[in-house]
Amino acid sequence: MKQEMVACRQAVARKLFELAKKDKSIIVLTTDARFSTCTDIFAENLPEQFIDVGIAEQNAVGIAAGLSKMGKKPFLLTYACFLTARAVDQIKVDVVYSRSNVKLFGVSGGVAYGPLGYTHHAINDIAIMRTFPHMVVILPSDANQAMAVVECLVEYVGPAYVRIGRNPVPIIYEKEFDFEIGKGYTLMDGSDVALIGTGETVYHCLKAGELLKKRGVSAEVVDMPTVKPLDTSLLLDISKRIGRIVVVEEHTMRGGLGSAIAEFLSTRNPTIMKFISLPDDFVITGTQPEIFRYYGLSYDRLVEEVVSFLSEVRR
Repeated sequence: MKQEMVACRQAVARKLFELAKKDKSIIVLTTDARFSTCTDIFAENLPEQFIDVGIAEQNAVGIAAGLSKMGKKPFLLTYACFLTARAVDQIKVDVVYSRSNVKLFGVSGGVAYGPLGYTHHAINDIAIMRTFPHMVVILPSDANQAMAVVECLVEYVGPAYVRIGRNPVPIIYEKEFDFEIGKGYTLMDGSDVALIGTGETVYHCLKAGELLKKRGVSAEVVDMPTVKPLDTSLLLDISKRIGRIVVVEEHTMRGGLGSAIAEFLSTRNPTIMKFISLPDDFVITGTQPEIFRYYGLSYDRLVEEVVSFLSEVRR
């Protein structure tokens, strides 16, 4: 049977629309990106709860912050590459420093816009956003988790950044998924190595885990959707019980999930780790699957990377 594929951006917009019909305090903003963010459903059906600011990411962040001070629940959905680069000052001052209840959704994050090249890659966004005090940073791995994240954030008070992709991705979780900020999820038990992914790399970790099992490698597969705050209890358990970690992320090797995990474990239980991520260089231009495979993020390449890693650490 063919695996169901759904784009997280569609799931997020659908869930927001469903909740906004009942909660008039939910206001959705975008920046000339209503179709890319799938928020055209608001323009057509809930125009009083929708603001298209135009190509002005900085203004959109400021408006969202202002709306939050009026008791509204603003959700700003726009291109991740521009939101986390052009509007950094407004996020820093208007959202974080002003303690505004704004939810920022970076759409088409990572290398989802691969064919458009480096200008449209959002591969240092996690490094930027997780340095802000009190900023929650989340990368859903599938549509069902993404919808659960929306439900959670409607009630959560405080700033949050959520990175979602553009293309359809396989369904991993059941529809009635209960998301909790700061919680990691073990998808497969193992004892030889732990594969920890976030966002759209989780599916590849899961598939790699299944293939590794056939090769006699017992891999624990963990989804770490919340990069900040980390599930430190789970990480400490994995570090002590398995002692070998491979972090897989659609982000530059500097400052992302791998860095966050290493920062924590280095002070609690230093652990042998390998980062499979994007290089500290300009990423090649190509489709998202092509880029994943080129840098070892695809599940077939992951298997070889893990086998090589284990052979090195066991010498």
